[in-house]
Amino acid sequence: MQRIRWKKYASSAKFDQLANRLVPVFVVLTLVTAIAGFVVGFILAPVDYQQGNSYRIMFVHVPAAWMSMFLYLLMAFYSVINLVWRIKMADVMAYSLAPTGAMFTFLALWTGALWGKPTWGTYWVWDARLTSELILLFLYLGYLALYSSIPDRQRASRAASFLAIVGVINVPIIYFSVRWWNTLHQGASITLSSSPTMTWTMFTALILLTLTCWFYAIAVVLRRAQAVSLERKRMSLWASLMSKK
Repeated sequence: MQRIRWKKYASSAKFDQLANRLVPVFVVLTLVTAIAGFVVGFILAPVDYQQGNSYRIMFVHVPAAWMSMFLYLLMAFYSVINLVWRIKMADVMAYSLAPTGAMFTFLALWTGALWGKPTWGTYWVWDARLTSELILLFLYLGYLALYSSIPDRQRASRAASFLAIVGVINVPIIYFSVRWWNTLHQGASITLSSSPTMTWTMFTALILLTLTCWFYAIAVVLRRAQAVSLERKRMSLWASLMSKK
């Protein structure tokens, strides 16, 4: 089996070729898993004996919350690569991940509030899980704001990368908050050490819609990275032409 030489995709041209091949595939996968997930979760899955139909918000809330944490870790990972090896496409990928991560974080907070009102009687409480997830949204927005506020791109890249890396400490706080503190938020229904505490239709819907979020994120981030890379090339060319005048 031929080994894929991942380093060659540090080149924007090679990355563009790869993205053009992958994006259509992941768009199709997004549509297929979304349709299957919504059919299973909102039609086939039974009504919960305690929460009624309101629990179905879980099929959007849980995947969004998982993706909000994972994409931040990935953004921080690319930020490390950018700082250590000065690979431009790593910086492009980190920057391209931030809007999608912020969107999933907002979606997790919004659906959590909609789920919380009928289940616990309130849209919001300042407990550890909800507060740390809100901080995650601020970290995403802060990364984008810091990047945009500094005119020099290299300085902006370094400053935003440092913020992304420092903010990683918030991710385990989000994940372990329900174990470390007494919070309103319920514990995990799916863990690696035990079987799921839900019916197979609920579990199947959750997995399908989690895959939907994964495939959507891959397609959107790759396409955004292409656009960011192209825009930066145009700006560099324009700056070069202006300097010669």
